[in-house]
Amino acid sequence: MTVSNDAPVRLTGYAHGGGCACKIPPGELEEAVAGLTGQVGDDIIVGLDDGDDAAAVRIRDDLAVLSTADFFTPVVDDPFEWGRIAAANALSDIYAMGGTPVVAINLVGWPRGVLPMDLMTEVLRGGLAVGAEAGCPVIGGHTIDDPEPKYGMAVTGVAAPEKLLRNDAAEAGLPITLTKPIGVGLLNNRHKQTGEVFDEAIALMTTLNRKASAAAVDAGARAATDVTGFGLLGHLHKMCRASGVGAVLDRSAVPAVSGAREALRDGYVSGGTRRNLDWVQPHLSADDGISEDDLLFLADAQTSGGLLVVGEVPGYPVIGETVAGSGIRIR
Repeated sequence: MTVSNDAPVRLTGYAHGGGCACKIPPGELEEAVAGLTGQVGDDIIVGLDDGDDAAAVRIRDDLAVLSTADFFTPVVDDPFEWGRIAAANALSDIYAMGGTPVVAINLVGWPRGVLPMDLMTEVLRGGLAVGAEAGCPVIGGHTIDDPEPKYGMAVTGVAAPEKLLRNDAAEAGLPITLTKPIGVGLLNNRHKQTGEVFDEAIALMTTLNRKASAAAVDAGARAATDVTGFGLLGHLHKMCRASGVGAVLDRSAVPAVSGAREALRDGYVSGGTRRNLDWVQPHLSADDGISEDDLLFLADAQTSGGLLVVGEVPGYPVIGETVAGSGIRIR
């Protein structure tokens, strides 16, 4: 069925999942790629080993090229805002490595016989707007006719090799900083089911991690990742596992976007969030008073979330600390 240009279109209704919540579950993904080693060489600084945010290849002693790609199904119904969110999310992988994006290309899947092409134009216009804000040219890309709408970017960036933020470089005894509130996954799921619009969630998802990344590098941080589809707990677990450390997380210190607690109370928990918690639960210990809802909140599948940095970053909340050992304790 083709939607007429005059009919209201809810883009989230054309996708089985929204935003980064549509990722393949982390356990299934790790099993699928376990035997893949990719290219090896002395100039590969960050490759496949620990599932970092972007690949890093040294091209000069003082320069590394970063490469990443990220795309997903609609997370909001407004096509322009979806384009902005998807672009900010793709660029975030470069910022999570301490880098600067230099060029991006669009990745688009579009049900051309179902949804009007002018909606796709709006999605692309949103991506261009965020690229311009980041100072990153968006030049061309690739499109396919797809039963589900999908949008994102492949991004190339640069960084100083000695200042890279990596997910395998965390050390014990350091504070853990989070640069954006969490809970947008709950609000995105509520939006998909009810049509309610949450302006603060959109503002967070379209905010670039550029300033947070620069602040982390300036503060001397060496370990970081961004919080996206695997949730705060999932991404913290991956970083701790890659670095051979444990963590203690203060539940009360983790900031929430407005409306997220109410969405949790009302049951707007995505399947992706529940799969995140199932995956990471064997590595968790929770103090008395930590509820199942607390764990679901901390596992909430984010889209275009903030940076999770090992080290104190001025201007952002500290939510815990790294410790010797393994696993995550929540207090």
